[in-house]
Amino acid sequence: MGRILGFLVLFLSISVCKAAIFQPISESHRSAALELFTPIDGLFASLEETYEALRTFDALGIETKQDINVATCSQVVEALGSSASSPKDLLYALRINEILSCKTNEEVFEGVSLRLRAALNDASSLLDFYHSIGGLALVKDQTSKVDVLLGDADGIFHSIKALSQSDGRWRYNSNNPESSARAAGIALEALAGVVSLASSEMDQSMIGIIRNNIVKLFDSIEKYDDGALYFDEKLVDALEHQGPLSTTSAVVRGVTAFAAVLPGNINLPGDKLLGLAKFFLGIGIPGNAKDLFYQIDSLARLENNRVAIPVILSLPATVLSLTREDQLKVRVNTVMGSNPPSLRVKLVKAFISGSKDAPAIENQELKFDTQSAVHVLDVLPKSIDVGKYIFVFEIELHDLEHKKTYATGGQTQVPMYVTGVIRIENEEIAVLDSDLGSIETQQKLNLAEANAVSLSANHLQKLRLSFQLTTSLGRTFEPHQALLKLRHESKVEHIFVVESTAKQFEIVLDFLGLVDKFYYLSGRYDIQLTVGDAVMENSFLRDLGHVDLDLPEPPEKASRPPTQPVDPYLRYGPKAEINHIFRAPEKRPPQELSFAFLGLTILPLIGFLVGLLRLGVNLGSYPSSAVTALYAFLFHFGIAAVLLLYVLFWLKLDLFTTLKGLGFLGIFLVFVGHRTLSYLASTSAKLKSA
Repeated sequence: MGRILGFLVLFLSISVCKAAIFQPISESHRSAALELFTPIDGLFASLEETYEALRTFDALGIETKQDINVATCSQVVEALGSSASSPKDLLYALRINEILSCKTNEEVFEGVSLRLRAALNDASSLLDFYHSIGGLALVKDQTSKVDVLLGDADGIFHSIKALSQSDGRWRYNSNNPESSARAAGIALEALAGVVSLASSEMDQSMIGIIRNNIVKLFDSIEKYDDGALYFDEKLVDALEHQGPLSTTSAVVRGVTAFAAVLPGNINLPGDKLLGLAKFFLGIGIPGNAKDLFYQIDSLARLENNRVAIPVILSLPATVLSLTREDQLKVRVNTVMGSNPPSLRVKLVKAFISGSKDAPAIENQELKFDTQSAVHVLDVLPKSIDVGKYIFVFEIELHDLEHKKTYATGGQTQVPMYVTGVIRIENEEIAVLDSDLGSIETQQKLNLAEANAVSLSANHLQKLRLSFQLTTSLGRTFEPHQALLKLRHESKVEHIFVVESTAKQFEIVLDFLGLVDKFYYLSGRYDIQLTVGDAVMENSFLRDLGHVDLDLPEPPEKASRPPTQPVDPYLRYGPKAEINHIFRAPEKRPPQELSFAFLGLTILPLIGFLVGLLRLGVNLGSYPSSAVTALYAFLFHFGIAAVLLLYVLFWLKLDLFTTLKGLGFLGIFLVFVGHRTLSYLASTSAKLKSA
């Protein structure tokens, strides 16, 4: 049953994914940013990675740790003051400084300005212009005491414009004939910097040409079925190829930056930017830091741009239950999750997907709940039945001025599922006579609970199962799947699709035509029925009972039943516990007898001690000098230690431990014993010579 219900859940999930419900930035993105951007010892690998991390944190409202800020500021000040820093490093150092506001004196900015001006004079490629102009523009924003204005802004503007193409794309340099949408975004950002740094008014005719180039660039934009728009590269050289995410991000940066420095507006439809926002939101949560930066940075720029601010319509739930009387709720936010200005949400219509019938709902305005900040339709009309619907929403801003600032995208279609309990009626199972079609055995069923019918049939008979499914409005309901399964006692299974006929579902199994498919296996077959649909809340898998089939003997060339796969749980699962049977201990003698033998073993020792007392102990030859007496004492102490070791071996020690201790004691005894015996030998020799 779990596999069938799992299939239903998977089907519903896939269908909802096709709906492409775009959700604004949420806490999940903040958690992903903290996980993906992880410094090592308070620093990131490069200035570029540092900027991407800090920019992402800043856009998401995440506060960075103080130790990271201190270490990063030290790195920024060092990069800005170093003559070895490239224009690219200076650009990213200034971007970081714009976020952290590190303590930097005017002399450092002056030196940076001189180096960037020198790089700008020698610039020959688009990236050279981009790094130099971008850095100078940041110096202008961060200090007013350093003159960074460009006297020849028109000439630089023309130099960058010379790399443009007629389709709105740009080349990276004059030696490369291939044009690129990503290069167009970089060029637009560089041109925006030139306009902001110009010491006098720019040539408006050239700016007008760039406006037209932007429009042409957007003419080549690509589109997904869900309305998401994106740019992709068409470069032949794979080394220079960039994916749609980085390319689209560069275009967004360029267009928003260029629009920010113009006195007027760019003639771009707001729906274009809304489509770009859907592209960035549609990728979900990226799995690497670079892609997350592209996503968050682009959405943050779309959130604050002078062309059109996208407004996203999202639904907390795309499944409504008639049983629970769920309310239809709609959220409207900007891409970063902020609340838009005053507006109203209208449900234009709702119709069954793929149906040509009249809409079930028309022109319903949703009420705005100020506490939860959602638009709500309290009660669904009585005409709504279970099924898959297309809900068409429309957003209308109250203030006419806001219509020029925000892009709502007109009407938005959202697939919705309306679920409910399906009535199951007239359930019965019967065995029919094959020739006459008369009912031999018939039993009523209750598919709302388990059944235990017991039937018997032979190959000349038929099995019929029938039932009716109706919705709460009395309409015939056709589920996505209705399957009848017969399982033989040998675990061979046969699955049949229950077809709908008129107003009921019915299946008739003619066993005469199925004997070969059943491999002529007689015996007990368990009957199981599965009925399920994404909108059917009471989908079920029921055991109906069993049927005993009497089939003829198989002919010689009849196909054999397939080998059933071994259950992996039985093969690799835990094995049965092994209960060891140990040999019973042998019978031992009484305790008194053991003590008696212990006494007999001690008797020789007692006799030895008594003998010593009777004979007397001769200590006359014991050494008199201190050193020799010490060796003699240690020799006797060693012998006593060996005896004690034997006692410990008898009581608790094992053989290996005893041998190890005996080895050390033996070496000790050889040394002290040799010195003691040498003394005795020398004393004896002196006595004999005297």
